[in-house]
Amino acid sequence: MADQARALNRAVQKAAVTRSVFVAPGALGALPESVKDFEGKQLVVIADDNTMEAAGRQAITVLEGAGHRVAAPIVLEDKPRAKPHARTAREIAAAIRDSGAVPISVGSGVINDLTKYAAEVAGVPYVCVATAASMDGYAASGAALLDDGFKRTLDCAPPVSVVADLDIVAKAPRRMAGWGYGDLAGKIVAGLDWKLADALGEEAINPEPFAMVQDNVREWLSQPKMVGAGDAAATGDLVNGLLVSGFAMQAHGNSRPASGAEHLISHVWEMERLTFQGEPAAHGACVGIGTVGLLALYEWLLAQDITEDTIRNAEGAASSPERIEAEIAAGFPEGHLADSARTEMAVKGKGASRRAGRLSVLARTWRDLRNELQRTCVPAETMETWLREAGAPAHPNDLGMPLKKLAADYRRARLIRRRYTILDLLDDLGWLDKGIAALFAADGFWGRRSAAEMQKMASA
Repeated sequence: MADQARALNRAVQKAAVTRSVFVAPGALGALPESVKDFEGKQLVVIADDNTMEAAGRQAITVLEGAGHRVAAPIVLEDKPRAKPHARTAREIAAAIRDSGAVPISVGSGVINDLTKYAAEVAGVPYVCVATAASMDGYAASGAALLDDGFKRTLDCAPPVSVVADLDIVAKAPRRMAGWGYGDLAGKIVAGLDWKLADALGEEAINPEPFAMVQDNVREWLSQPKMVGAGDAAATGDLVNGLLVSGFAMQAHGNSRPASGAEHLISHVWEMERLTFQGEPAAHGACVGIGTVGLLALYEWLLAQDITEDTIRNAEGAASSPERIEAEIAAGFPEGHLADSARTEMAVKGKGASRRAGRLSVLARTWRDLRNELQRTCVPAETMETWLREAGAPAHPNDLGMPLKKLAADYRRARLIRRRYTILDLLDDLGWLDKGIAALFAADGFWGRRSAAEMQKMASA
């Protein structure tokens, strides 16, 4: 816990916007300190019914007790929980402008992102009160919201202060910590993808934000059973890891330090409004499953030999613009979703002229690059075990999805963002379909799990 607290303190010192962070039992008592720069300004709590009960009313009491003026709270009424719609954030922004109040987000992922974007639109700073260890966006720049149905990260500033009262966090539904663990698990793939993009000349690693996450992620993931059991110290470390990941994104200016192809799969499912047991599938739940799937794909890639002959055989094998257009048309409903995918792929397509250079570098450096990626990679089966121990979903069936949907979504995921990942490298090589098929073959990672699932159903 002490080491992780030091890592958090170092991250705060590097933050571009956030000036203070309070993570401790009873930290809500520090809320007046977090708003000290807004002396004389009216404050407004933004929450939903659940988070008002968990911390919102107490936050108002603490602030009023310290002499602050607090407006009537904005309580989001969506059931069973708030939806990440940009239009909702714009409505909140209008209310903030009308009142002139400084917003205080009281909640987890969606409420924080809605408040963050609303504050940006309204042109005011905001403060975040975290109520669960469920995701890494508390301290990050940008808000991941559905804008006309397309999941995108909208530019906006992070909070000026974050308050995470571990007594409140510990009372959140246990599954939410599992979601946070799943979001942290994704940092393994994010690191692999950034190393790949850096090695191939597509996006250079920013050393400090990269190290903030990658130097710590193994430790953050080292206590899955304790996270699953609700252990206070493990939950505190989980919160610290989520915040440090957010600060890494803040320091870099976008989500690259904490987001790779595993998030692309998650975003596809979230754009489709994937639900499970009547509720929207949680972001961290989707990321965790996507992480297992991408680690399996990395294991397959790292088992391959790549030589100059491989590159010669790959000439002309990448998806053509015509095939990409056909994939977009088949994979997304016509309208804003498809148009946004076209925009992203048009930007990514400008890198097609660099493909020969990328693959030439790959062939020359593959032995060393493979060794480096293997040092970072966690076996997919190991990650699956860790997620289950932490109480997190680890298989598509855990969210009610058939495996064949995941097979299609490996391809669709690369269409929604311009970021270069393993999915793009495999497409460069003409190996994307080959790699996916290998995972779903009878002896492949998902094929073996499918057989085990069928055997379990037969014996039930």
